[in-house]
Amino acid sequence: MDEYAPGFSSSIIGYDMLTPPDLEREIGLTGGNIFHGAMGLDPLFLMRPVNEWSNYRTPVPGLYLCGSGAHPGGGVMGAPGRNAAQLVLHDLKRRS
Repeated sequence: MDEYAPGFSSSIIGYDMLTPPDLEREIGLTGGNIFHGAMGLDPLFLMRPVNEWSNYRTPVPGLYLCGSGAHPGGGVMGAPGRNAAQLVLHDLKRRS
């Protein structure tokens, strides 16, 4: 790193490294997975988190999914929340 940013190493005063077991224990992430579930092909798109809930709606009226466990997952920061919010607004307009 110092080759591209001279003095970088000397500017580090400490660090904290969390392994998946640490993340599960300290933050409560199941399996220590920061994406709230594997990001393989099977749980993506219409299957995230499960087929019936992939459109952000849950079986509970007025309850929507908007976290990392929803499409497109935790690697795209804010996208699940934005998508769910747009759906909520659409549903509210439809009720009016």
